[in-house]
Amino acid sequence: MVEISTGHDPFSLWCQDGRARRGAYRTRIHGSFQTPAFMPVGTKASVKGIDHERLREAGAEVTLVNTYHLHLRPGSPLIGALGGIHRFCSWEGPILSDSGGYQVFSLQSIRAISEEGVRFRSHLDGADILLTPERSVAIQEELGVDIAMAFDECPAAELDYDGVARSLQRTLRWEKRCADARARPETALFGITQGGKYRELRGESIDALTQIGFDGYAIGGLSVGEPQEVMYEVLSYHPQQLPADKIRYLMGVGTPGDIVEAVSQGVDLFDCVMPTRAGRFGRAFLTGEHPYLNIRNACWARSDVPLDESCRCLACRRYSRAYLHHLFKVEEMLGPQLLSLHNVTHYLTLMRAIRRSIEVGAFSELHREVRHRWRNGKEGR
Repeated sequence: MVEISTGHDPFSLWCQDGRARRGAYRTRIHGSFQTPAFMPVGTKASVKGIDHERLREAGAEVTLVNTYHLHLRPGSPLIGALGGIHRFCSWEGPILSDSGGYQVFSLQSIRAISEEGVRFRSHLDGADILLTPERSVAIQEELGVDIAMAFDECPAAELDYDGVARSLQRTLRWEKRCADARARPETALFGITQGGKYRELRGESIDALTQIGFDGYAIGGLSVGEPQEVMYEVLSYHPQQLPADKIRYLMGVGTPGDIVEAVSQGVDLFDCVMPTRAGRFGRAFLTGEHPYLNIRNACWARSDVPLDESCRCLACRRYSRAYLHHLFKVEEMLGPQLLSLHNVTHYLTLMRAIRRSIEVGAFSELHREVRHRWRNGKEGR
């Protein structure tokens, strides 16, 4: 383990174990969070099925909301008038907002891209919506988030080199406009790298973004349909292209196996809908021999053991697999809620273990253990 004291503000890098980094990020108003960190995703100002008291008990320090969805409903002017996003959703810690750039990728059937920005047809009522870099920043500042993301275009995984290169150039122009549009100094602004699977374009992206200057840097355009080995190849070099004194954020990734792999390459911050989405469909993540199980399977109907004996979440402390199986079979909403809470707790517990392992110089052992479980383990039966 290498001991480091950079003194950089707002990101402080405390120590490293190999490329894995241990530190903290301090926001201007709503405190700090420890890194490596996982952000539960609260797209519409709510992490699906989990109230904020349970999130805090599970160990969450920072959450994520989505600009596009909150712009549609209830609208940033209303949230601003009610005291900002923290007061609106009763979360006292740091909040990061996605810029709406991911919807450029995910809502391809109802959007049109131009140099000005992206024109969406609202999925709620069909209304015409123009989201520009300037508008994205203004919405995020009106929400009152601690960390805003620059507006970017996330290219599809199947796009060829020339298509990715053209997309990247537009993203860089948009991100410069985002930086120029900043009006709220207490809101940090993170730049987002693009470039697909192409090393040259990834390097070009970060070179341009560091010339603009951002408070942190995110790796975008992964986990968008590319094979896992392609994502891992990009992670093998790209985090090291990002400034060492700034926080590094991998957007939208992924399984516990993906997270430890990215930490091993120097990534500090993560978000993903996987814990709650999997929980709603009956998948529970585990420690031990099996990486996960499906509680809907008939084999759990008489199982009088907890989901995971090493977990201290409400689901594991109080309920058996048989009871959880029953809740899903009879379509009681408590079942998805409990499994979502369990999965989020599993991720946050993993992040605490990662941070501790880096501190004591044992990250490589944890990395091997989790990687082996996710590469070789099978669903629990």
